Amino acid sequence: MTSIVLVVDDEPVNLSLATDILEAGGFTVLVAQSADDGLAILADVLVDLVLLDAVMPGKDGFQMCRIMKAVPDYRDIPVVFMTGLSGQDDIVQAFEAGSVDYIVKPIQPAELLARTRTHLDNARKTKKLFRAINFSGRHFLATDREGVVQWFSPQVPSIIGSIASHDTTVRLPVDTLRWLQACINSPSSVDASYRQQDTDMEYGVEFSFMGQPEPDEFLVRLAVVRDGQDVTCLQIKLGLTVREAEVLYWVAKGKTNRDIAEILSISHRTVNKHLEQIYIKIGVENRAAATARVLQALHG
Repeated sequence: MTSIVLVVDDEPVNLSLATDILEAGGFTVLVAQSADDGLAILADVLVDLVLLDAVMPGKDGFQMCRIMKAVPDYRDIPVVFMTGLSGQDDIVQAFEAGSVDYIVKPIQPAELLARTRTHLDNARKTKKLFRAINFSGRHFLATDREGVVQWFSPQVPSIIGSIASHDTTVRLPVDTLRWLQACINSPSSVDASYRQQDTDMEYGVEFSFMGQPEPDEFLVRLAVVRDGQDVTCLQIKLGLTVREAEVLYWVAKGKTNRDIAEILSISHRTVNKHLEQIYIKIGVENRAAATARVLQALHG
């Protein structure tokens, strides 16, 4: 499948040159002449890489990059700056905004193609790794000593609904941070696993301290802790399979199909198929009626 590259530059000449080079290299190219236009394209099209000018009217490239890195759907798209700015401060600002590379104009065709291919290949490898983690049902995050999350596997945000976010900074809840710091500072005095206590959450999350793979980076594994008795009760009373009972349990908790897919580590399409069978088995036609049947089965 052809990779899609979005080029954002306010100068038509630069857009034309980059487009010619990339299309000759076998890429599909989309163009935008402003940061706002580029963000609008990202909202509609699954883009594989963004080539971004730094200096543009309105929002500049640095602002657009920071916005992308703050939005979960865009965060993992590699951004390569392609600009006439060559000062050290500008290069540092680009990397601090979240870019993976910096190309100084004038554009050299061979260099542009080589860098684009390298970053697309790296992004594909990262996606495959996270996909393997997802299919394994394992979820991880890495944090520093102050609880600032450095990275996380894709399903973590749907599992930790109460995780605190400040602009682009994501932090562990205070009680979880205290446990993590105890694991770091005095591991013999604390259990290596911790269940988050949060009345706003509809299920438990168990954190397990895995160690320190890098300086000031501490790895934590997450696991969803469900009320197994409720799932078993639904399975027996409503004549469902275990997986169908799990899906129905989360429907009754108000979760969307996408949320359920992430929590159970299955595909969105599989959730839909389970729901079709569940509705037939329990004799309902919609989520509201299904939720009522769950309440009746559990509390009736």
